[in-house]
Formats: sequence, C-alpha cells, structure tokens
Amino acid sequence: MQVEWYGQSAFRLSTPEATVAIDPFGDLSARFAGRDIIFEYPAIEGLTAELLLVTHEHADHNGVEVVGGDPAIVRSTAGRPESPIGEITAVASEHDDAAGTERGPNTIFAFELDGLRVCHFGDFGQSALRDEQAAAIGHVDLLFLPVGGGPTSGAEQAAAIVAHLSPRWVVPMHYRTPRIGFLETADAFLELMAHVERLPEATFDTAELPVEAGPVAVVPAAP
Repeated sequence: MQVEWYGQSAFRLSTPEATVAIDPFGDLSARFAGRDIIFEYPAIEGLTAELLLVTHEHADHNGVEVVGGDPAIVRSTAGRPESPIGEITAVASEHDDAAGTERGPNTIFAFELDGLRVCHFGDFGQSALRDEQAAAIGHVDLLFLPVGGGPTSGAEQAAAIVAHLSPRWVVPMHYRTPRIGFLETADAFLELMAHVERLPEATFDTAELPVEAGPVAVVPAAP
C-alpha cells in the first residue's frame, strides 16, 4: 500500500485496486487571512479516489471538492457502512474532552485495505480512549493518530492510545511543522516511542517499513 501525507490529517492510501482519501483540504488562505494562524500546506490537487472519508466537519478536514473520481463519501458518522473497499467501522468519538460540547463530534475510521487493518483517528480530543471504542476498532496494523495537543490528543494521550491498540506502525499527524503555526511538534510523542523511523519523503510504501518487537512510529517528511 502506498501512503501519501498532504499535511495536517490528510492522506491518500493507494493499492492497485482502490484509492482511499481521508480528511482532504483545499485552499485555506482566505479562511485564515487576518488571523494569527499559519497554515501553509499547499491545497491538494490531482487526487482521485474510489472512497473519501471525512472524520469531522472542519475546513482543514472536509474539503471534499478537491477529490476527483466521483468517490463514495462517508462523512462524520458512526456505524458500519458499506463502501467500495468493503465494510468500514466508523466509531463515534469527540473532538474535545468535554463530551463534544466545545468542538463537536469526531469519527474514528477503521477498515481493511491491502491485507492491513487501517485506523484513522481524525481530530480525536478525548482525554482517553474508552474501552468500548477500542473494542469496536479491534486489531490495528497501521494507525494514524493526532499528537499535537491543543484541541486533539497530545503526546501522553497519544502514547496511551498506541499502548492500548498495539499497532504495527503509527503515523503521527496533526502537529506543528514548518508549514503550521499552531499545535505542538511531534517531538514529545516520539520521545515516548521505542522505535522511530523518519522518512525522507511525504510518500511511503508499507511493504518497505520496518517491523520491530513493538510499534514503530513512522514519520513522513512534511509536504
């Protein structure tokens, strides 16, 4: 499976059979103009997919208009919807630690692709993962997890989720990079991980990732 990180929580997951896009964004320069916020990831272009997943309805996650190919769209929901790649597990969660009353709901998506169990946490902001949520997610091979704090999980919360789910690989997301002027960096989270693999590009292939005794933090280069 080829994985491409576009920044923030946006990813492309591609196999010869299908492409899944998650939490895309477009040109946000006008939205942040005049505000003390730096968001300099380039707008996503040229992306087509069979399936598009949107974890929640914030502008840096729900730019469905940038994804071509007339994908099936599953957005901001919970349940077990069918999709072009089979059944998806959509787990209800919150974007904050106040039962969603501050920043609203968030969906954790888990699904099978290319023989791997993939899980994307969106903007998970709960103080901890609940046991019933972990049970619904089940086994995870490849985990995409916010680590930058602020309105989402920070280093210690993210590390606790990794310990709970025991994925083969965890890809940190939604953290401060040279393109982002808010959130915390991934450094504190990576210091809590026994195995860290820093990649030279924003794109990688899961077949080439190392497999260690414990979870490996896989860090693509910022786009």
